[in-house]
Amino acid sequence: MFILDKILPFIFSYIRPFIKWFLHVFTRLSELQRICYGARAGASRCRQIERSLLQSKQPEIKTLLRELDEAAPYASDKELLYFAPRAVQVVSRVKRIKNNVHPDFGRLFGNCVTTIWGYKRLMHHVEELRAESYDSENLEHEQKLLQLWQLLMPEDPLTGRISKQWQEIGFQGDDPKTDFRGMGMLGLENLLYFASAYNDAAKHVLLHSMHPTVGYTYAIVGINLTALAFNLLRTGAAKTHFYNQVALHKQNFSTIEDFHKLYCYLFFEFDRFWMDSSPRNIMDFREVYQAFEITKLEALHNESTIFKTNLVVESV
Repeated sequence: MFILDKILPFIFSYIRPFIKWFLHVFTRLSELQRICYGARAGASRCRQIERSLLQSKQPEIKTLLRELDEAAPYASDKELLYFAPRAVQVVSRVKRIKNNVHPDFGRLFGNCVTTIWGYKRLMHHVEELRAESYDSENLEHEQKLLQLWQLLMPEDPLTGRISKQWQEIGFQGDDPKTDFRGMGMLGLENLLYFASAYNDAAKHVLLHSMHPTVGYTYAIVGINLTALAFNLLRTGAAKTHFYNQVALHKQNFSTIEDFHKLYCYLFFEFDRFWMDSSPRNIMDFREVYQAFEITKLEALHNESTIFKTNLVVESV
């Protein structure tokens, strides 16, 4: 089986041009057109478009991809919307696609372009947050940390910035700043978004985390889930969710808020998964966490998957 996995892609790379030629002659459509007209909107179409573009041997298309890749990380929303007409123009010229004959191609292909490079821009924005270290000398950082406490524990004021009270919401010591070393400000931004956008759900999860026998360290688990969300984004596994979300909600592209919502979904679902797993104690965390990660990866292998981020607390 291992040998087949190695050989088949190699064989396909040789026969692919012949398959493309045959289909082009038979259908009178380019591969990109066949994908746009035949694949379902969302992950299925965008992944196939992305794959086809990357495999293109046309110099003009290769140059186009390089230019879009270089521009995407720093593009504004307005600039990102210009990617589609630029790509449509180049591809239509190279593939000799006439707009008056194929009026739907530009719109369908352009939507995929904006979605694909919107994802790449999102990766850059998320990495910037992850790379930004928590700085206790930074007033904005400190205010966000204190806001997190106020949202989760509104009836229990902090006695001081350095306090054992932080352990009540799952930090390891008296000063939370050391717990953000791995995920940087991304970890804090995720925790804060969950507590502000879905306050009831966040408090529901926090209450479970305080259980005397099957409780867990809320903040530390939250930062672990930031790492999970980050890795799903970085490896491309999360494309399934984001591409489908853009198509379903008729968005132009995914934003940092969409990433925060994915994180909130993961945290809420992990809490449910943890409680349903009936762990003996916190020592079972690694085993349960790995099982949870596998279930999400398996779900994302299904091209129709889109995680529901409208969190509803049914019971405490």
